[in-house]
Amino acid sequence: MIAEKDMQTRARALVWFRKDLRLRDNPALESALANGKEIIPVFIWNEEEGRRWRPGAASRWWLHQALKSLADSIKNLGGCLVLDKGRAEELLPLLAKENGADELLYSRAYDPAGLTTQEAVEEAFDNAGIRTESFNASLLNEPWEIQNSSGKPFQVFTPYWRRSRNGIYKKPATYPANKLIFSEKPTPRSSLDELGLLPEHQWHEKLFMHWDVSEVAGQAQIAHSAREIVPSYANRRNSPGIDGTSRLSPYLAWGLISPRQVCHAVLQTEPEGSNRGENKFLAEIGWREFSYHLLYHFPRIPDQPLRPKYAKFPWLSDSHALSDWKYGRTGYPIVDAGMRQLYETGWMHNRVRMVVASFLVKHLLISWEEGARWFWDTLVDADLASNTQGWQWAAGCGADAAPYFRIFNPITQGEKFDSKGHYSRHWIPSLKAIPDKWLYRPCEAPTEILQEHSIELGVDYPKPCVDHPEARARALLALSSLRRSFEEREKDYCVYTCY
Repeated sequence: MIAEKDMQTRARALVWFRKDLRLRDNPALESALANGKEIIPVFIWNEEEGRRWRPGAASRWWLHQALKSLADSIKNLGGCLVLDKGRAEELLPLLAKENGADELLYSRAYDPAGLTTQEAVEEAFDNAGIRTESFNASLLNEPWEIQNSSGKPFQVFTPYWRRSRNGIYKKPATYPANKLIFSEKPTPRSSLDELGLLPEHQWHEKLFMHWDVSEVAGQAQIAHSAREIVPSYANRRNSPGIDGTSRLSPYLAWGLISPRQVCHAVLQTEPEGSNRGENKFLAEIGWREFSYHLLYHFPRIPDQPLRPKYAKFPWLSDSHALSDWKYGRTGYPIVDAGMRQLYETGWMHNRVRMVVASFLVKHLLISWEEGARWFWDTLVDADLASNTQGWQWAAGCGADAAPYFRIFNPITQGEKFDSKGHYSRHWIPSLKAIPDKWLYRPCEAPTEILQEHSIELGVDYPKPCVDHPEARARALLALSSLRRSFEEREKDYCVYTCY
């Protein structure tokens, strides 16, 4: 009876889940536990939030599975995840009132749409007279905490990371998740299926073969990465044919794990000393932080180049070439292997991402925005900050970007990073038997070699959609057409460059 009475009188907190779909190292949950609050966990799906940058098909599939896993975990602790569909600023105050919650706890967003939503939510709760508190659950450092010597945001990674890298030593929270106190009977709303997250077409069903979407799986992947991937990451990360990367990105994108958990696990494997934490793997976490730093300070960049002078770049509109690129029919095996891996698994090796991005914007002269949109729809790790930063880097129009005149040769990239063809042959079975010498240049292979291995170019594998030397010359010509404009607008450019 005493326990029942305590439960009836215990103060309640509404915990609004966003991109922090986990029970461990979640500061909103930690706060509720520390203050003895009964937790009413809520997730609101607003299909209009983000507009053209609302989650794509692969990301929605991942979100559906992540919510299912989170709901099961909460149910195992005696609670129920409340799901609803609509505008958070309208629904959350109603849920707080219906369930007798005296505060709202949530994790901050840093993208334009997320910021707009949380501002509206704060205003709605202020009007309702209900307390709110927000937390950093997604990053090592808040974007506004890191500034250059002039008090402005960084636009070059190395000095940014030098200033911010102490964030890797921030330890994750250690509260016991099984001590969280969840409300047993919150007001029901929608079912998971009623949110309508799963795409209408059946493309997403094959993703089940490649991903285990759960907080437990994310933790297991952290442990595997710290133990097996990190020690040799610097030497193996560029080889797509081996297990040399962590595959943690989709778990980070929806917050099934936190960057603090990743850094802590990695640091636990390293000896104490002056070089502790100075490894390439943790610098990749830094690149993610840098991407959020840029998105927060320059919210226009998902739709516009950070360097305004590139806005008039003479991109081509070629739907046929774009389609060939999307579905791995360019005639360049390392490019096609990457695009087929993406369409099959919702993920692509990072080195290959750079190669396929360079091919689109430089060989095909198709805008980085087209590539960003395709990745946004097909990647399970789709993240607006990282996606934008990666594509603007490839196009030479973002911060710390590769110069546009640096054009990857798709033939030599394959020969260098997948020399034995394990990766390319796996995703392009029609080239499985071709000798290594001709794997990345099948159009140059002698006719008898192709006949011997039953390969007919244009039938079993496409001919190159563009000639590499000609495409390279065309890209450089496009760049040169802007040089006069570049010089005339150099003063404008200086306004956007903060070192």
